[in-house]
Amino acid sequence: MAELSKNDGGNGEFMLFTRRLNAMSARDCCVAFGSLAAFSLIVAVVFSALGAWLILPFAGLEAMALYLAFNWVVRHAQDSEQLVIHGDAVVLAVREQAHTRRYEFNRAWAQLVVDRRSRDLRLALRSHGREIEVGRYLDVGARQQLARELKSRLGA
Repeated sequence: MAELSKNDGGNGEFMLFTRRLNAMSARDCCVAFGSLAAFSLIVAVVFSALGAWLILPFAGLEAMALYLAFNWVVRHAQDSEQLVIHGDAVVLAVREQAHTRRYEFNRAWAQLVVDRRSRDLRLALRSHGREIEVGRYLDVGARQQLARELKSRLGA
């Protein structure tokens, strides 16, 4: 799921912002991880005291897996894409793990690539041998809508 906000100011400017939906903040993730890990380790210690000591390494592995999952969620919570078409410029800013990469294309040369071979619809912008995926956080229906909008805006 992704949130999609589109702004068309009527003056030819088009702005698309897609973001990975994430209801949990870093603090919420820490509380959830701590609660689950503490419960799991308490259960493991109780069973270990009853003679099932082999449960301790598996509880440790479970806590490590939980940590890795919640760490991934926190690192990717702010992943987003921002696509702006203004005048002759098509600018795509992709933010992943707090790093932002910015791609700029000339509107006259930019082409929309629609790949329907895969199970999911894949969209990309291509110009001068460079191809960048766009709309990766949208579901298939929103990607189809984005494809129609970009085809009309890019003149493809």
